[in-house]
Amino acid sequence: MAVVLLALLLLAATLLLAPSPAALAAFSPSFECFLACGAADNLSFPSDSPARVFVPDAAFLSPATTPALASSQASSSALYAAARGSSSEFSYSIPCSSPATFLVLRLHFFPLPATPSSSARFAVSVRHGAYALTLLQSFSPPPAGVVKEFFLPDAGSNGELRVTFAPASGSSAFVNALELFPAPPELLWNENSPYPYTPVGTAADNNATATWPQQALETLHRLNVGGPTVNSTLDTLWRTWLPDDAFLYGGIAQTTVGSSITPVFDPDNGYTREVAPDVVYKTQRFANVTDYMLATNPGISFNVTWTFPAVPGSGGYLVRLHFCDYDMVSSVVGVGIVFDVYVAQAVAARDLKLAELGKRVPSQAFYFDYAAMAPSAGNLTVSIGKARSTGGMILNGLEIMKLLPLSAVSSHEGMPKRTIVIAALASVLGAAVLACSVLCLVVLMRRRKRRMRPAPEKASTTMPPWSPFRGGSSWVVDQSTDHSGEGTGMQRVISTKLHISLSEIRAATEGFHERNLIGVGGFGNVYKGALHDGTPVAVKRAMRASKQGLPEFQTEIVVLSGIRHRHLVSLIGYCDDQAEMILVYEYMEHGTLRSHLYGFDDDDDNSEPLSWKQRLEICIGAARGLHYLHTGYSENIIHRDIKSTNILLGSEDGVLVAKVADFGLSRIGPSFGETHVSTAVKGSFGYLDPEYFKTQQLTDRSDVYSFGVVLFEMLCARPVIDQSLDRDQINIAEWAVRMHGQGQLGKIVDPRMAMAAGGVDENSLRKFAETAEKCLADYGVDRPSMGDVLWNLEYCLQLQETHVSRDAFEDSGAVTATRLPAGVVVPRWVPASTMDDVDDTGMSIGMSVVADSKVFSQLSAGGEGR
Repeated sequence: MAVVLLALLLLAATLLLAPSPAALAAFSPSFECFLACGAADNLSFPSDSPARVFVPDAAFLSPATTPALASSQASSSALYAAARGSSSEFSYSIPCSSPATFLVLRLHFFPLPATPSSSARFAVSVRHGAYALTLLQSFSPPPAGVVKEFFLPDAGSNGELRVTFAPASGSSAFVNALELFPAPPELLWNENSPYPYTPVGTAADNNATATWPQQALETLHRLNVGGPTVNSTLDTLWRTWLPDDAFLYGGIAQTTVGSSITPVFDPDNGYTREVAPDVVYKTQRFANVTDYMLATNPGISFNVTWTFPAVPGSGGYLVRLHFCDYDMVSSVVGVGIVFDVYVAQAVAARDLKLAELGKRVPSQAFYFDYAAMAPSAGNLTVSIGKARSTGGMILNGLEIMKLLPLSAVSSHEGMPKRTIVIAALASVLGAAVLACSVLCLVVLMRRRKRRMRPAPEKASTTMPPWSPFRGGSSWVVDQSTDHSGEGTGMQRVISTKLHISLSEIRAATEGFHERNLIGVGGFGNVYKGALHDGTPVAVKRAMRASKQGLPEFQTEIVVLSGIRHRHLVSLIGYCDDQAEMILVYEYMEHGTLRSHLYGFDDDDDNSEPLSWKQRLEICIGAARGLHYLHTGYSENIIHRDIKSTNILLGSEDGVLVAKVADFGLSRIGPSFGETHVSTAVKGSFGYLDPEYFKTQQLTDRSDVYSFGVVLFEMLCARPVIDQSLDRDQINIAEWAVRMHGQGQLGKIVDPRMAMAAGGVDENSLRKFAETAEKCLADYGVDRPSMGDVLWNLEYCLQLQETHVSRDAFEDSGAVTATRLPAGVVVPRWVPASTMDDVDDTGMSIGMSVVADSKVFSQLSAGGEGR
């Protein structure tokens, strides 16, 4: 009887928690238009959800003679094998057969050989009922292609929407596909929601609620936070959701939490799968920040932050945040999840309590909309952070849409001509009066300045403090202070031979065009460019909201202008015109070390893993650069931010060359006779020297500790902090040291190394791990110098190149006495194991992985040889 009762209770709970039929129903628009531009036949996509058919565009095209373009080359999609393009204006007229609050318009631009992106530059505009709107101005699609999405307010039930493509002079326009259908009423500005959108910023408070829901929007970013790419086969509105890794730039303890639980939707309040599909709500970023972490980590931000390029003063943005608080996440925190939300560098929500808002039923999916104004300078940021009361924070999805400027909307159609003429005359007269007023003011100010001009003064013997808003022949960087008030200890006179004009930098980066954006960091955006002489460069442009500002800008120039080394990134120049802070470096074509280890940057070079020899050469190069900083300069320079993203890779004669970069946190080390420098703690979580963290006493051994973490990162090819792993594996330094001590080195080594050319010498690998472990000693006095680390790494490379297999007695004899520094021992050779090791996931990491190498199985032979 009890079993039957329990079964009935479970059945009732299942029925109560099951989504309503309305939530499960597939999206069925009242009309739809899917055009395959330039195609001769229908193109079917049965795997889409729901299925779609793109039809030829000829019936909607004007003029009908606009050329159809085709490509003989294979394309990622049949939809992009053809296009409609011309050097003359052309358009599409599409009937809209039923009313809707908003229309969804998507335009696909994927260049063909006949329409290269370099020759295409055009404008796209729409006319619908009583309004006209420019969607894209002077637009050049990127070589990889792009889909542009717009939400257009509907102008009436019997209206016709006209989309026009107008090429610039001497250029051309093209389009591969066009989609038009009515948006579900709950998709935008859902006023029935119990959590309505919230204006952020002064300007938004004045007009967002009243006027923004009537304006058009352009989708800029749609991210599946913590999850993989979601394409049209999983999204009921045929959208694409991208991973958030490229935009995630701040915070710690980020992790991906996957859930097999189906999210619960609330269609009565507008929360349906059309707003976001199940798969978006099944993954999330989660960070649990405790009061202890805050108290013991002064100066470190625990906010999880996403940053996006934004044009200063460009208008408003709709920022949508998706949440789904599963029981499994709440139980990690122990009490309800409560956190703060920041949008556009302003507080958007204080003490957001998901347990009260979203969990009227378990695992409910919902979202918040924020109407935010573009920052006056810098990027648009979205952050979730520690609340005043308790616990962690989560985010499942993130969308950013740009409000199209009101000035782009024309309502002249339908107005009497007399009204238009009067308005035009009034505008011209007003402009003339304003111009005359300004001219008179300038004349008066010049006269006054002449009368008040003082007599010439004797030249000063001291130079004025440097400012990023000035010009001049040279400037002094005094002992600059960072945000905590600490001095960098650096003082130099910098020649303006390094100065590069803003106009030249704009030309080099095509006006900081988005297609040249290659990275986003704490200082700002990084763009690829080419100077007038053809020199390829990386241009780092500061943003006002950056945590690294003027002191870091000064420090970077001071350090790099005074030193030159093959393994330090070279500073080509800087720009401080018009309140800008821009640094120009040599271009490192292979990107960051981290992108080659575990591919967070989607670098094309990640198609093949780094071989063991390549990894050793990279580590040696970085160690040489750091050794020069510590000892090869007139002053001891401590980097303070050594990590895999600050080691960049270039190539010389086909060989990878590593260079240390990002000197914004660098600090002059202790003077002669001193043991340390007392300074506020700066660095990156996971790489931070624990002794420096506890005592705030900085030495060059702090760089050694950080470099030791990088060595294990190189060995294991995984993030230094990964909350998705078991508790004892979260921190790579602790985990790797423990596994090495247990003789289980083979279980942590990246198995892809042995598949690369050259294999792996076991003694070289074991010597490398010992060197990394010594770098991670708790106290700086117990760590080797960077010179010792460099010597050991070069020895590892020598072992790899010669495949030395010595007995422990031989290694401790004459060779060791003459070549190895004190305290360094090369472990004895261990006979090959005949059995394969199996890691915790059941994957063999011994002979079954590498047919021609016995290294990993030998290294896991129960600690033998130690």
